Amino acid sequence: MQEQEHDATVSTHDLSSLLIPLLKGVIYRDADTALWSALLDLQSRVRDYVTVLNLELVLDEAEGYAFLRSRPDNDDDDSPALPRLVARRPLSFPVSLMLALLRKKLAESDAGGGDTRLILTREQIVEMVRVFLPAGSNEAKLIDQIDTHINKIIELGFLRKLKPAAGKQEGQATAFEVQRILKAFVDAQWLADFDARLAAYQAQLGTAASRNADD
Repeated sequence: MQEQEHDATVSTHDLSSLLIPLLKGVIYRDADTALWSALLDLQSRVRDYVTVLNLELVLDEAEGYAFLRSRPDNDDDDSPALPRLVARRPLSFPVSLMLALLRKKLAESDAGGGDTRLILTREQIVEMVRVFLPAGSNEAKLIDQIDTHINKIIELGFLRKLKPAAGKQEGQATAFEVQRILKAFVDAQWLADFDARLAAYQAQLGTAASRNADD
């Protein structure tokens, strides 16, 4: 009897050690291999538990990440909608554009069959965004704005700023790694419509620029 109680206590502790970090954010295989292994072993129990909270576990073994998201609403269900434990976070237009471009870069990198890690310098990100902005944009203001958007994307968990290499020389480019979890938020169907979306983005940017010029 005592042995059964001990096993139940250990099992509960294992489940708690998974649920707490999942409720706080993303679990990455490379960041904590022991926690990742425990999640693979107990994922069925985790799924059952979070269902009660109207959440679902998204676990990608190939990419090495897992997180919780709200279960999609069932339009055919007449029962009242449940409150969302994981709140939706509206994104500004420039941040949405940058996420789209990073996702496309990730797809291109994967198609090339190279390193699974996509690392971009700050200057590469600036150039990536610049081509979709109206000509004549103030350079210093543009850089400041892009830095703000980069920091927001880091906060969202889709970019990771890399630590400078030992003995980094002054002026060496700052580098960022595109987190592969971005693939779970910008899917293949979205990429299929990418060109049309970019045309809409450019039209919106052009309209905004015209308004600013008239002010």
